[in-house]
Amino acid sequence: MYTLITAANSAGAYSLKNKLGNSDVLLGDFLDLPEIMIRSGKMLKLPDPQDPSYPHQMLALCLDRNIGKIYVLRKAEAEQLLNAKTLFSEFGIGILAADDPL
Repeated sequence: MYTLITAANSAGAYSLKNKLGNSDVLLGDFLDLPEIMIRSGKMLKLPDPQDPSYPHQMLALCLDRNIGKIYVLRKAEAEQLLNAKTLFSEFGIGILAADDPL
């Protein structure tokens, strides 16, 4: 299972990735990312958290990409995903805020 860290274009995402020290970590963002990084599979283009179906789009992405844990670093994403935490937990996917313990 993979761990997804959102806000891939932020220093906080890279800092958290280094703390996790795990090769099974994916970075993703809904903001613009370098196309070459997306094509290489090193980063994921995430849905926009302003979309009303955002939690369901993220759940589908997690199931498709074998993601078992999401560290949410942006407030807009956290508001949506933490409200859907029960839904994600039914599929064995953990939602963690940026300040949750590793």
